Amino acid sequence: MRLSKYLFWDSEYEKIDWDKKARYVIEKVVSLGTIDDWKQIREFYGLEKIKKEMLEVRSLDPKTHNFLSHILNVPKEKFRCYTWKQSIPKHFPF
Repeated sequence: MRLSKYLFWDSEYEKIDWDKKARYVIEKVVSLGTIDDWKQIREFYGLEKIKKEMLEVRSLDPKTHNFLSHILNVPKEKFRCYTWKQSIPKHFPF
């Protein structure tokens, strides 16, 4: 797999184990990758694996959350990031 190297600035690209680090790789690509990166992970992992991993992620930006909800045909409420975000109390507005 030849994904954009800038996504993995915090790792040694050549040493990434694509199978063991699937959640890490998928999260980076869906949050910051290009459409070509998306196509590659979709082909490599398949939508079911992407769905399984992304449902367990604690934090996704709203745009990525909406994209995944639509592409994977899963209600936003089913994502862990949605329930985790709701469990954090907000500051009281004065």
